[in-house]
Amino acid sequence: MPDVYTPRRAHRSEFPSLRGLRHHLLRWGEASPGRPPLVMVHGWMDVGASFQFVVDALAGEREIVALDWRGFGLSETTGAGCYWFPDYLADLDALLDQLSPDAPVDLIGHSMGGNVVMSYAGVRPQRIRRLVNLEGFGLPDMAPAAAPERLLKWLDELKEPPTLRPYATLADVAERLMKNNPRLARDKAAWLAGHWARETAAGFVLNADPAHKLANPVLYRKAEVLACWQRIAAPTLWVEGSDDQLTRFWGKRYPREDFEARLALVPELQRCVLQDAGHMLHHDQPEALAARISEFLAA
Repeated sequence: MPDVYTPRRAHRSEFPSLRGLRHHLLRWGEASPGRPPLVMVHGWMDVGASFQFVVDALAGEREIVALDWRGFGLSETTGAGCYWFPDYLADLDALLDQLSPDAPVDLIGHSMGGNVVMSYAGVRPQRIRRLVNLEGFGLPDMAPAAAPERLLKWLDELKEPPTLRPYATLADVAERLMKNNPRLARDKAAWLAGHWARETAAGFVLNADPAHKLANPVLYRKAEVLACWQRIAAPTLWVEGSDDQLTRFWGKRYPREDFEARLALVPELQRCVLQDAGHMLHHDQPEALAARISEFLAA
């Protein structure tokens, strides 16, 4: 392995039960009176440790907590071969009841996690003091006519469930991470590899339940999502990378003007574009991101 990134702030791991599943929490710092915890939730096929570089760049006077979603990282899998979006909201709700039962928190979500925190903040607005969404664009609206084919695809995949390919070494995992994101520095990739993957008899495999790769039989209904977004009461910061991953990934299926119309419904919104950053902006520009987050949370 090459030189490995050395975190400036070491985390401690805890394993609380949330709704009957053992979850992994990474915690930095200590709770302080008058300072709400800063809670971070990751995206699809990621882990809570992914926020380490941003945590290192943030000032150390507040408690920070990152969660491994169910079936990711060191958190327990469902064992049922299925994961539903509302469960993430319920897991987050259970976590906040443990962390801060009587006071709102500051909440950050990346990608899938960004979508979770937006919906949650609209459903339980009193639980969030300030909200940050990192590239949680959501999905294209899906027509009801797509339901039969989606259900069929899901049923067929259940008969031949997806698998995760093994890697011979952690260095190979790091190479894969850098291939996915050419901006990721080699030392950071080497450090992340040890959190993204675990050793098995077949080699190193990602710390994720392969069932996360199943087709989702539940259609994405934009109107229902936006009904939640419109109820957000917390000041909200939207952050995206300058690469415009929305257009690059979805193209005409999800045009930029559609997303802009969605953001316009968020009641109290600030926006930020991080230069020289893509979808994994917390890896690409952690110092710049931390500075913008700190400014927003302190306002």
